[in-house]
Amino acid sequence: MLAQVVSLLSAAPRWVAFTGAGISTESGIPDFRSPGGIWQQVQPVMFADFLRSAEARTEYWRQKAQQHRDFSHASPNAGHSVLARWEASGRLVAVVTQNIDELHQQAGSRRVIELHGTARKVECLSCGQTWPVETALGWYEREQRAPDCPSCGGPVKHATISFGQGLNPATLEAATQVMSECDLVLVLGSSLVVQPAAGFPVLAQSHGARLVIINNQATPLDRQADVVLHSPLGETLAQLDRHLFPDAAPLSNGAG
Repeated sequence: MLAQVVSLLSAAPRWVAFTGAGISTESGIPDFRSPGGIWQQVQPVMFADFLRSAEARTEYWRQKAQQHRDFSHASPNAGHSVLARWEASGRLVAVVTQNIDELHQQAGSRRVIELHGTARKVECLSCGQTWPVETALGWYEREQRAPDCPSCGGPVKHATISFGQGLNPATLEAATQVMSECDLVLVLGSSLVVQPAAGFPVLAQSHGARLVIINNQATPLDRQADVVLHSPLGETLAQLDRHLFPDAAPLSNGAG
């Protein structure tokens, strides 16, 4: 099966990686939707409730403070590093990710389309001012309530897409473009159940792209994929890298 993936990649000039939580679990970041994950332990705050209720905003920030501890010290793993190298080679044209951890950027990837935003920054929903997430967490921890914008008093929120919140139109347009123009999509660590993000590999296929899925569990698109591998992502991507670029220097597990 690995040889099939190597053959498909070798024949495709332009690749896109579509990544989900599974590519970051090897960096110690939990998959919130997996059995025992955080969404089985707490009720996520809907975007409409965040806007409507100060109590809901405080609960949102309580959850975000807990989640920040889970990934604030995480570093890119071998899978992230492989994708950064493939982009530098000119074969991987973009990473379209459902993740909010910015580990792709830390590993060196430049064209990263973040469908669900980033948890490394926060923004005021009224005036648009932004800050590092640590700044807003400091405000929350001092007051034990949801922080307000120091400039305009508006609500401050992670620069992520919350439940019930629409995706950014410009982000959707960018993802649609790269998926429409690529020759092959690598789905890496995504369950492919969250819409509309999960529709992007289907869009790429409709434009003639080949589809490879590497995930630890079955997905709804397995039957229409060209190849499906249920194997550890970091190890599998590193093996593919050695086959595709045998003369390249060995990769480290971290950034760079």
